[in-house]
Amino acid sequence: MIKKNSFIISNAWICQIIDNKIVPVFGDLEIEHGKISRLLKRSHNDYIEKRTSAMNSVYDAGGRLVTVPLVNFHDHFYSRLAKGLPINKPMDNFQNVLKNLWWDLDKKLSLDMIEASTWMSVIEAIKNGVTYIFDHHSSPGSTDGSLEKIAEVLIENNLRGALCFETTDRNGSALSKSGLEENINFLKNYSGTNLKPLLGLHASFTLSDDTLAEASELVEEYNVGIHIHLCEDKSDRILSKQYTDQLPVKRLAQNRLLNAKSILGHGVYLTENEYFQIAASGSAIVYNPDSNMNNAVGLPVYVKVPVNIPILIGTDGMHANIAKSMKQYFLLLRNQKNSFDDAFRLFIKSYFDQLTFIRRYFEDFPNLFDGSRADFVIWDYIPPTPINESNFWGHFIYGALESNIKSVMQEGKFLMKDFQLVDIDDTEVFKDIFKQGKKLFSLYK
Repeated sequence: MIKKNSFIISNAWICQIIDNKIVPVFGDLEIEHGKISRLLKRSHNDYIEKRTSAMNSVYDAGGRLVTVPLVNFHDHFYSRLAKGLPINKPMDNFQNVLKNLWWDLDKKLSLDMIEASTWMSVIEAIKNGVTYIFDHHSSPGSTDGSLEKIAEVLIENNLRGALCFETTDRNGSALSKSGLEENINFLKNYSGTNLKPLLGLHASFTLSDDTLAEASELVEEYNVGIHIHLCEDKSDRILSKQYTDQLPVKRLAQNRLLNAKSILGHGVYLTENEYFQIAASGSAIVYNPDSNMNNAVGLPVYVKVPVNIPILIGTDGMHANIAKSMKQYFLLLRNQKNSFDDAFRLFIKSYFDQLTFIRRYFEDFPNLFDGSRADFVIWDYIPPTPINESNFWGHFIYGALESNIKSVMQEGKFLMKDFQLVDIDDTEVFKDIFKQGKKLFSLYK
């Protein structure tokens, strides 16, 4: 018997997580009070032959795939209004992209623009099945209260986030100090069950020794990880050496900034010894393949990265489609002449690295078992052939990742149902987003 007052997701391939395995089980999920109260296994053959559905079901998944939600481990909400801006300065190398686009844009942002950017990011995230986001924020012209603005939008829409402000010395010591203060203000006043803090740092070549020393004290005092860009381009190594006479990883290690909660964005240009230092610290590297190719900075030789370094996936603010970036990572593994066996092995390793790392911040990240948080996505993918533990990854990489997200549930509530946002009128919200985008656009004339 189905319990009264329960919510049922019926006729789904429920992809449960058991250690480092995905085990698809066909059946129904019963949901109560934001959690999965039980999984009712059913015969897929009976479903195929009899076209039956669970009694009193509320939502029929129709044989589709259900997985845990996706996580974006490196996003930049502040980037969302950049589309279509009239940039007339050189963009011919990575440093010019930074100076003439991003470092110019972030100084122009107001708190209202930040709020609009976050709304746009949230809408995109939900539509792409992303309900956990690690954001790396920058708005040196509107530092105070910026993380609060972001936090309010995330909480209003029932998303979970790990937030930080990008501290940098490129705008002077006063703004560098305010960046550190914004990180600590968020940590003290806004972090909790659904919002987690990191200490945000831009990149070694824009951080002075004094700022890193102060960051080191804060990391130790508050027991947090850092979120930083690391060797995204060769210029990080060259300019860091010129600026401080030391290379980026050595600086981070000497200041005790590498720990098991730290996120190192990109990691394109690292030496064997630097990999060993990162591995020993427990820090994770976040690959952002779409961004790396867009900025023409190069790509890591993925197979050379030690297996004991957690590998995460992010979008670097280019978009919110983590499924696309995950597929991109797999294709690049193949493009670098790795065998299918090796490409699958490294992809699967990264998938479980992500599940392990997210639990360092959110211990209750779901596994789709009884008692688990009811956070999951329903892919618009119906397996055309039998699916089981041994062939799941073929279905996931070549099927699910090429499909759209049909529905999204977070803590037992639909955020998106049958491709329609539930509590957000995106047409109306985008009117407000456009108003702020137009204001930003006008600053470039």
